[in-house]
Formats: sequence, C-alpha cells, structure tokens
Amino acid sequence: MDQVETSTLDLGDVAARAGAAMRELLDIAAVPEGGLVVLGASSSEIRGGRIGKAGSAEVGEAVVAGIRPVALDRGVRLAVQGCEHINRALVVEAEYARAERLEVVSVVPALQAGGAVCRAAFVAADDPVMVEHVVADAGLDIGDTEVGMHVRFVQIPVRLATSEVGGARVTALRSRPRLIGGERAQYRL
Repeated sequence: MDQVETSTLDLGDVAARAGAAMRELLDIAAVPEGGLVVLGASSSEIRGGRIGKAGSAEVGEAVVAGIRPVALDRGVRLAVQGCEHINRALVVEAEYARAERLEVVSVVPALQAGGAVCRAAFVAADDPVMVEHVVADAGLDIGDTEVGMHVRFVQIPVRLATSEVGGARVTALRSRPRLIGGERAQYRL
C-alpha cells in the first residue's frame, strides 16, 4: 500500500479497527480488571508509509480515540510505548506509576520524538507521566513497533481477526505464568 494522505484515510475506520483489536485482545488474553496492556502503534505504518517516516497527529489521535475507551470500559490500565528516539518510554497515568513504584523519566513525547500515538495518549491521559519500563499482561502492536519488551514472560502470540489498521499489520501477545519444576512438578490441583 502506498502512503496515503491523512485527509483520504478514514480516521473513523482507524479508530474502530484499533478499538476492535483491543477488545478482541482483552477477551482472548483474559486481562483482568486492573491489569495492564501495552500499546505500540505507528501512524506512519497506518498511513501505508515506513515506520518513523510519515507520522500523523490525526492518525495518532484516532488510534487513541479507539483504544482508550475500551481500556477504560474494561477497567484495564493502558501503557503506550513511544518510539526509539525516547528509548521506548511509555505513557501511563501518574497514580499507576506511583502505585507500581515505576521509574518516571523526564520527556514529553512529540510527533518526531515519541510518535503520534504516544503523543496523543499523553494528551488524552488524565495525569500523564512517562516511565522507562512496565511489565504488562498483554500487548497490542499496530505497525511492527515491537512491544514485547514490555510484556511479562512467558509470551504467547495471539492471532486477532482484526489483522490490519489502515496499512499497518496488527500483532498481539498475551502472557502466562512460567511453568517451573521438573518431571515431578504438577500444574493443576
């Protein structure tokens, strides 16, 4: 798909498909209320361009508009990953960062350093802070942003019916507790 002008991209469809992907992931991964999902998304990829080369504030806002209400409705916390230029720092609510004793870092995401989706999440949050790392229950990746570093082990790929948002591939993963022990170990009572 060639890069499309943001004005010709159906932003309502972007929001709807992003929201649908989040709902499906939450259902499949059984993320509990109060659990954490990490989101990474490239507005450039959604527009059909190459990651980091065609950012769009409007596309970022559409993604957040589709996903944030789903997370809020389900009582799930959302961490939104920034790009490599801010070392993949994440937007979270300040009260979550305090409760989890997360390391807050001093940066505000911008379109060219953090990315459009991260910036939109920062603006939409009630009391945003940026943190260096989280350990999420599941991850949603729109446009090959590689969110796996922020999802707890053991990670399991999730195939979603919503496989694309705009021109971006959608991938997801969930986690499960590690199975430990040897041949005598049991995993169910």
